[in-house]
Amino acid sequence: MAGPSTFELARVPSSLYIVPPPILDPASQSSTTQQILFPRVAFPPNPIAIGCCRSDRDMPPHERKAPPGRRMLALPTVCPCEAIAPGTLLASLVALVAEVARHNAAALPVLRRGAGEALRIARVLLAFLEEVREASASAPLPDASVLGLSELHVAMQKLRFLLADCSRRGARLWVLMNADLVASELRVVLCSVATAMDVLPADVAGASVEAGELARLLSQQAWRAPVWPDADDGRATRSVRSMLALFTSSATPHAEDARMVLGRVGITSWCDCAEEVAFLEAELLDRLEDGRENDNDLVLISGLMAFLVYCRVVLFDCVDAEKADAAAPGPRPAASCAAWTSQEALQCPISLELMTDPVTVATGQTYDRTSIKRWIKSGCRTCPVTGERLRSAQFVPNVAVRGIVEQLLLANGTLLHEQQSSKHRCAVDKTASAFGPAAAGGVRLAVAFLIAGLARGTLEEQKKATHEVRKLAKRNVYHRACLVEADAVPWLLHLLSSTDASVQDNAIASLLNLSKHAAGRRALVEAGGLGLIVDAVNVAAKVEARQNAAAILFYLSPNSEYCQEIGRIPEAIPTLVHLMREGTYRGRKNALVSLHGVLHGASSIGKAVTAGAVGVLANLLSGDREDLANDSVALLARIAEQPAGATAILASSELVTSLVDFLGASASRSGKDHCVALLASLCRHGGDKVVTVMGKMTGLMPALYALVADGSPVANKKARWLINEIHRVYEQRQPLPVAPPAGDRVIRV
Repeated sequence: MAGPSTFELARVPSSLYIVPPPILDPASQSSTTQQILFPRVAFPPNPIAIGCCRSDRDMPPHERKAPPGRRMLALPTVCPCEAIAPGTLLASLVALVAEVARHNAAALPVLRRGAGEALRIARVLLAFLEEVREASASAPLPDASVLGLSELHVAMQKLRFLLADCSRRGARLWVLMNADLVASELRVVLCSVATAMDVLPADVAGASVEAGELARLLSQQAWRAPVWPDADDGRATRSVRSMLALFTSSATPHAEDARMVLGRVGITSWCDCAEEVAFLEAELLDRLEDGRENDNDLVLISGLMAFLVYCRVVLFDCVDAEKADAAAPGPRPAASCAAWTSQEALQCPISLELMTDPVTVATGQTYDRTSIKRWIKSGCRTCPVTGERLRSAQFVPNVAVRGIVEQLLLANGTLLHEQQSSKHRCAVDKTASAFGPAAAGGVRLAVAFLIAGLARGTLEEQKKATHEVRKLAKRNVYHRACLVEADAVPWLLHLLSSTDASVQDNAIASLLNLSKHAAGRRALVEAGGLGLIVDAVNVAAKVEARQNAAAILFYLSPNSEYCQEIGRIPEAIPTLVHLMREGTYRGRKNALVSLHGVLHGASSIGKAVTAGAVGVLANLLSGDREDLANDSVALLARIAEQPAGATAILASSELVTSLVDFLGASASRSGKDHCVALLASLCRHGGDKVVTVMGKMTGLMPALYALVADGSPVANKKARWLINEIHRVYEQRQPLPVAPPAGDRVIRV
């Protein structure tokens, strides 16, 4: 098949110039465009690129493995191969330079003068390349031009990434504080352009005098372009560092100085400030995740986060996203993405949760990585949506969907790491102390301002203060400690009786975040908040608030003293049972785990049985949610530990049959462990009569023998005990052998 024409290559999306698209099927690797521009062979580095250009393989490991959206000034590039045709390379280069030239230097937060010079050079380069392309229509380009054009291609890729990083929303303050690094990278790029223009052969421009003049002009301007940081950039940077020094001494900076810095980088609304904090927080957690606790940048990142949090709390009165968006200049990509994207379309077809790590399988369907891995591990080798057999168990990250999910979450002021891995949770735990005195001082000043708003503010001020406390305590352990030390818990408990539903909702969510801290749990109990939390599960205005209140009880349940206090509240256990029966999915989930933690002792289990917990759990066990069924079995196992609970479960023969079916069909290891422990408790409290009934169930023995062979040590032990009990009762019920008459000869075999 003939390859594409030069015109068709020029129209290839620019993303193909940087990284080839992921390929699902090896049979589809015959993309002509990919073979021409980036063949899958190793090629020697460009001699001119040595020392000034950096490809993906030249980057440090922490930059190479950074996921899409986390690249800051890494400038990854792909060098065109040596065997590429000059005409093909020229067409690709024209399209790339045209894309770079469309940038607007005024939209950049820093280095506007230097970026303006670079863009002017790019536009002149575009005019030069157009002249060369017109001249090449009559006379082909010499092969010697590939070296210079390749260097220009690499430099333009780097310039495009540099401009994209500098104009990225959310990273503007970080770019300002690294203005010298940005200027250095820009200088390297322009030097590469000048070098490439110097090595281009003289006849590459044909007979056009204008093209030759443009080439000389380009080289001179690229060598001499002033790309140092602007004076305003330096003034704003010094102002930020002076305010961080004031934070170190717990002094309050001047509001006008903070407004000057924010205005310089284009932060004009609360949402803009929240975007900056979200980016810096993700940057901090990523560095901690990679084990870079001694990174000097952590102190600066933490200080900038504290500065932005202080500005967000003190300078901006509006929290509403729509009002903040109206005040922000230009369109917001995150908000516009959320407007046209259906959140249901971004849910994993297996878990029905938002896909935080979307991957595409061989059939072209996209799932969350954790869900599809669990699906395949359970023995299913078909696509859950199409039913087609999966030819390969390999996954390809779906960068486009991940970017949309990230923008959608960012539009709501949250991060992509909603479902954290254990490694990421360890990174969050490392934020238990501030990185530097500036970060500590800035957070304390912001917290003091918020406590004043909670205590003496108007309704609007309380609404904003509770929202800020909820956001501050979301992830950072040090923020939680500062809020608890500042006595935020009693004021939040006081606001549970607010007539405003949003204030009440934010107060409960804030208490949930603070209850993840040991001091926060202690402060909540000492302030007499247990009864208020139980009441909130029942009467909170919003459904989400009731769910969060139930989750607070879960975080309190590991402490036996707190469990006893909760058990003494008459409404506590019936309230959780009611939430299991009538709540939404998340409400039922929180009620299940909270009640499992609260049920310690016979009295609490008796209250749960009286409240009808067994019937509710039987309904959840027969539902279509596997995780709720697993939690229901675990809670039934806790109830069956007491004779009253076992009697209530045995009263329903259908429930016992469902438990046996669950043991044989469940794919969850923990679910099987809880189920076999539950059946063992029922046999222990019910006696031989129950053992006899279970022995007659055809599906029980195969499931027990399977646990003996492949189950966990605990399940293995319980299964062996059940098998022995069933055999013992069976042998006892068999008739004794009849003795032969006296005098008869007995032949033994």
